[in-house]
Amino acid sequence: MSTVMIIVLIVVVVVLAAAAFAMLSRRRQNGGGGSLKRRFGPEYDHAVARHDGDTKAAERDLNERVKRHGSLRPQPLEPATRKQYSDRWNLAQERFVDSPREAVTEADRLIAELAAARGFPDAGHYEDQLDALSVHHSTHVHGYRRVHRAALDTTGSEEGRAGTEEMRAAMVDARELFDALITDEPDSRHAAGSGKHLSGKHTTGKRSHGITGRGVQHG
Repeated sequence: MSTVMIIVLIVVVVVLAAAAFAMLSRRRQNGGGGSLKRRFGPEYDHAVARHDGDTKAAERDLNERVKRHGSLRPQPLEPATRKQYSDRWNLAQERFVDSPREAVTEADRLIAELAAARGFPDAGHYEDQLDALSVHHSTHVHGYRRVHRAALDTTGSEEGRAGTEEMRAAMVDARELFDALITDEPDSRHAAGSGKHLSGKHTTGKRSHGITGRGVQHG
């Protein structure tokens, strides 16, 4: 083999190695679409929809969330504090029967306060708090988004069937995140099959009257 051929082969190998290294570095920097899908689950799809189908923009958004909030370590709750939050949620559920608007507003406020108490961004910074929660509770964060939207919605009749049903569903979804925050669970996907969230009820040893996954109950 001539010297020229050896040089050409060396150049080709170097170029291919450089290209492979650049590709691996880019994937590592971007987190990888597949990795982000596994980490964020339904929140990945929400991010893509939010960016009008632009997956690259959505993945940049999600990667930025991980950079900002991935190292956050939730703070523990004192038993008395945990009980106070649980009692307030049970009261909100019971209030739903007569005052659904007040109930969803209280649920929205409770999740914001509870998240802040656990060490997430302050309740006064909703978008930042939501982003942080999406990193650590990607499966259930949509419940917070939904109940927040319902709490802010002042249009239509509060007693209308569709409006009440939407608020009921928002309360049930939000309860999933509330339970995860109150019980130190990072994400219910890691506890699949436990079945303890399906009823929409919170078990505190007391009978809950208000709202369940099947609909509004009246005592």
